[in-house]
Amino acid sequence: MRTLEPTKVIVAMSGGVDSSVAALLLKQAGHDVVGVTMRLYSIDQEKLPAYYKGCCSIDDVEDARRVCQLLEIPHYVMDVQKEFQKHVIDYFLSEYQNGSTPHPCIACNDKIKFSFLMQRANYLGAKFISTGHHARIQYWNDSYHLLRSSDIQKDQSYVLYGMGQHELSHTLMPVGWYSKDQIRAMAVEADFPNADKPDSQDICFIPFGDYRKFLEQRINSKPGRLVDHEGNILGSHLGVERFTIGQRRGLGIQSATPLYVTKIDANSGDVTVGPEEQLFQDTLWTSHVRFVSDKAPANGTKVNIKIRYKSNEVSAFLYPNGENVFIKLETPQKAITPGQAAVFYNGEEVLGGGRIASTPKIESIIPSAA
Repeated sequence: MRTLEPTKVIVAMSGGVDSSVAALLLKQAGHDVVGVTMRLYSIDQEKLPAYYKGCCSIDDVEDARRVCQLLEIPHYVMDVQKEFQKHVIDYFLSEYQNGSTPHPCIACNDKIKFSFLMQRANYLGAKFISTGHHARIQYWNDSYHLLRSSDIQKDQSYVLYGMGQHELSHTLMPVGWYSKDQIRAMAVEADFPNADKPDSQDICFIPFGDYRKFLEQRINSKPGRLVDHEGNILGSHLGVERFTIGQRRGLGIQSATPLYVTKIDANSGDVTVGPEEQLFQDTLWTSHVRFVSDKAPANGTKVNIKIRYKSNEVSAFLYPNGENVFIKLETPQKAITPGQAAVFYNGEEVLGGGRIASTPKIESIIPSAA
């Protein structure tokens, strides 16, 4: 864990065990710790399902408050519902309307936890914020580096690729140096009420887990066509937001061979389907790219890349072009999905990443990579 002189640290406390232990570790290290729970959105508590594993419930706030009492540190609740609606929920809806499949946790980290909370920390006279993310931050060769968690099964570095030098220099992630079992053991020893609390698993603002119903209630759907790669009309649909690349179920098409969604065109409303082999590709294009070092690598730099949170890494070559990067994969990958993140690694270190986008003509951008 990073060592520094005792200072004031704002800890983002969700009510979960990871952020609680982050506060514990920082308090034990001698820092002036302040717990902050962000109210992201409103939930009808009486209608929450028993299996709900999101955040922002009354119980979550109470768990965070109780932990702060045990640690004898201040606890504040900040209302960021307006910002969360704009930067996370509205973004989530817009991406689906545009035929993409977003990752809301990345937007939340970028716009809320490491932007809005950082600003609030400054108002409270704190130089650092801390979260319960399972990742590590180290400093060497005059720059900050973002590394995978020591517990690879709980690693969250994929959703943190947007952090640059400024964010890393003001952020602490103490739990990234421990396994989940060690984290829970520390919580039990500290007599935390949430020591055995399950990890959050759902999209936090969709408590019942049915994101399609959530979309249908908030988007004015535009009917369109289901077509094959030759443009033949196979059927119709009620809206592109109901589909994602690689989807097989719910197409409503009779076929002798399984069909999958291979392309979504929000402008025309066409959803293209085809056999599984048409899901594979060895190139992709990313936009809104951010490199941790704040500097793009040279053309042809070889990296390992993850194209979704749970995917295995594959080797690839990067060709930066402003805020975009063209990527050539050594091995074709299945169902590369616009809207998801492509994150670049060098060993255990995160180099950066970007949002997977539709690929323009490669010849017009990277002639040598065609």
